Amino acid sequence: MPSPLTALSPLDGRYAAKTRALQEHFSEFALIRHRVRIEVEWLKALADEPAFAPLPSLSAEARSALDAAAAGFSLADAERVKALEASTNHDVKAVEYWLRERFAGVPELAAAAELIHFACTSEDINNLAHALMFNGGREAVLLPAIDLIIERVGALARRHADLAMLSRTHGQPATPTTLGKEMANFAQRLRRARARLASVAMLGKVNGATGNFNAHVAAAPQVDWPKLAERFVTGMGIAYNPLTIQIEPHDALAEGFDAIARLNTILVDLDRDVWGYISLGYFRQRVKEGEVGSSTMPHKVNPIDFENSEGNLGMANAMLRHLSEKLPVSRWQRDLTDSTVLRNVGAAFGYCVLAYDSCARGLEKLEADPARISADLAECWDVLAEAVQTVMRAHRIPGSYEKLKELTRGKGGITREDLHAFVRTLAIPEEAKARLIALTPSTYLGLAPRLART
Repeated sequence: MPSPLTALSPLDGRYAAKTRALQEHFSEFALIRHRVRIEVEWLKALADEPAFAPLPSLSAEARSALDAAAAGFSLADAERVKALEASTNHDVKAVEYWLRERFAGVPELAAAAELIHFACTSEDINNLAHALMFNGGREAVLLPAIDLIIERVGALARRHADLAMLSRTHGQPATPTTLGKEMANFAQRLRRARARLASVAMLGKVNGATGNFNAHVAAAPQVDWPKLAERFVTGMGIAYNPLTIQIEPHDALAEGFDAIARLNTILVDLDRDVWGYISLGYFRQRVKEGEVGSSTMPHKVNPIDFENSEGNLGMANAMLRHLSEKLPVSRWQRDLTDSTVLRNVGAAFGYCVLAYDSCARGLEKLEADPARISADLAECWDVLAEAVQTVMRAHRIPGSYEKLKELTRGKGGITREDLHAFVRTLAIPEEAKARLIALTPSTYLGLAPRLART
């Protein structure tokens, strides 16, 4: 019996339980099931076209048989298709032959057997199947997982909107922010990237061997084939592409893969920042009974969720970027390089799912340590140099920046007393002096708390 321990890929081995939802959308069974549905719908579309003389309107019984074949397509049915493929050495032709077998006992459909897959090239079926697979995986699996991350990052932003925190630019102490504002930055970026991914419309075509309806017109010149094709494709929930070569050029798929990869890049940034905050002690991680952080160091609670997320995002983006760069490129009217590459879309989605799951679980474990965050900030009075020199500039004091640079740059350890003594020497209104002296690193926040709540 096959075991997860013998799986070649961790997606079907170690992580099989986490990626199982994608089987509904990207397994070979799913691909064959979509092909069957498309072939069935195309036959029905031909029957519904009054100008298509070879096939009159279908009876309710015939339609019911067609719909049942698509809706009830089973694993046993798929295995029969694969058995036929062993003879044909052609996966789409095997689906056509299976449909002929399936309807051999339905006289009305048996009589129409030659019109199954009528005027179609394999790509007419496959491009629509892959569009449906992308849409299904995106809507049912990826977007809900992304929404969970956005929800958890947003909750951190709201919860810690007022928690003053030392910023670090170039790794050095910088103008204070709040922990919530930094989480809000990520929530906003992710919402925007999520909207972009959700908006990518898949394209489809059903226009024959080189995209010109050649065979269609030769057999039934009276039909408005572009109009019928558009009605059919959009009826499948896919946007219509009127100009193609033999393949639908995959530009929309590439847009989708790029959109996922861009979102993933934001998550890499989030993973690394949170990892850093855990390292600084700004975040603690809730421990789970029985878990071990190190095989030799019992005290450790490693940020493994964010490390796993980052690693799987790298795997996902390597595949997604190859898909987006390769798929739109086809020699002349077609070559077959897209076919084998498209079979790996599920793997790219699989690494995304693993990454999203790890990130979401890691976010759920985080607990801020206000005392540790405040202690770091309390030691950095030199971050107020920006406020002092900016107030000086507002009062047009010459050399404002340079005076503060001389006082603070590279010195470290500037104290409250040092800063206040400097402020008292300034030729600015007493009200401005009082405002500066009242400032502390933890209150020099600008609009960060408000922005964290937007």
